[in-house]
Amino acid sequence: MGRMSSLQTLEGRLNAFDAAERSRALAALLRDHAGALRPAGTNVNMHCHSFFSYNARGFSPSRIAWETGKAGLYAAGLCDFDVLDGLEEFHDAGLRTRQRTTVNVETRAYLKEYAGVDINSPGEQGVTYIMGAGFGCRPAADTPQGREMDGYKQRARRRNEALVLRVNAALPAIAVDYQHDVLPLTPAGGATERHIVLAYIRKSRDVFEHPDKDARFWADVLRKPFEEIVELLADQPAMEEAVRARLVKRGGIGYEAPSAGTFPPVEEFTAWVRACDAIPMTTWLDGTSGGEKDARALLECMRDKGAVALNIIPDRNWNIGDAAARDLKRGKLAEIVAVADAMRQPINIGTEMNRLGLPFVDDLDGEALRPHREVFLRGARIMVGHALLLRYAGFSYAGDKARREFPELEARNAFFEAVGGLPPLDVAGARRLEDLGAEKAYASFRDVARKESA
Repeated sequence: MGRMSSLQTLEGRLNAFDAAERSRALAALLRDHAGALRPAGTNVNMHCHSFFSYNARGFSPSRIAWETGKAGLYAAGLCDFDVLDGLEEFHDAGLRTRQRTTVNVETRAYLKEYAGVDINSPGEQGVTYIMGAGFGCRPAADTPQGREMDGYKQRARRRNEALVLRVNAALPAIAVDYQHDVLPLTPAGGATERHIVLAYIRKSRDVFEHPDKDARFWADVLRKPFEEIVELLADQPAMEEAVRARLVKRGGIGYEAPSAGTFPPVEEFTAWVRACDAIPMTTWLDGTSGGEKDARALLECMRDKGAVALNIIPDRNWNIGDAAARDLKRGKLAEIVAVADAMRQPINIGTEMNRLGLPFVDDLDGEALRPHREVFLRGARIMVGHALLLRYAGFSYAGDKARREFPELEARNAFFEAVGGLPPLDVAGARRLEDLGAEKAYASFRDVARKESA
């Protein structure tokens, strides 16, 4: 019992905002509870938000790596909004737990060709979620790439502060202070809309003190019966989604329609991703919006803007109660997978982990996703192969060297997949590659991958 208590205590310390404490907790877990880690299986989660943007359970990059190790995932990917603050921690934790890892960033951008329709950000015409995948390092602050990354973070902050001002004006009884009520919810200033929603829910609880008064306040704001609000307040995920819809989304109290200047242009973001030697990646919701109804047209447009891979959150497309909606979205999922695969675009999948109730990992052996299992695993291996080759050999999937050496996408995918399928690195293996230098490390990866593929 004491050992289990120690395990739970150490796991809790993995979520501390202090990086040194997180590192010590991981060291203690590996010393005393290494048996909790499982061998790599065949499921992947390549899209995990951490507390550097928003994780519903407050998980740090180290905690995510520990949990994916306990679950025996084949590979895992960190993906935070507008920041790469968790990059080194996640890769380091992956080495210490012997896991395949990659690190992505997500933001929203403006796609002018789709200005008149929703794409994958409901209620925001012309706005698309978009990703950069497989960053090798955080760009230094004094470089053009570093300054541009800081610009994305600052632009997001300005949007958040403007949102708070609008909601505060409408709901003065629970007005929050962005600096003191929102930013402390995340360790490095990467606040999101979800942090803002949480801040308002907490502020109302503090202001009204008694649960009935709190419920009556939200009944008025959300325009729902008192009894329904009482039930919502007992269901934190449902309450957060209801408040988010009322305060933030289209038609809500704090909503403001986006314009071309609200978000960076897609081509600006993809150019920045390429300048960082990462992989520009389209994201896809469920195929039912005006912008997503023609899967090939969207992917070709995004390819023209520089995107060379695709991200999907599969759970949205099959785990649905309504049978008709489920059948429609499963069909749309099959369509986008087929189109991306025909275009030789690797597919990245995951569950986000930014809302309670989401699965920890997709079951690729389940009936719904089994038809796409090999395509999804191939995408994960390509992403991991890129991360390894970039970090240790300076060789990027989307870079000039790869295009020259592998002008055909099929051959390029095969090489990066072979590298991503190698056994996971540990700390000692990473040091050996670093000692080799980029050219010899690349030769080593190439030779081993050829042998493994033979």
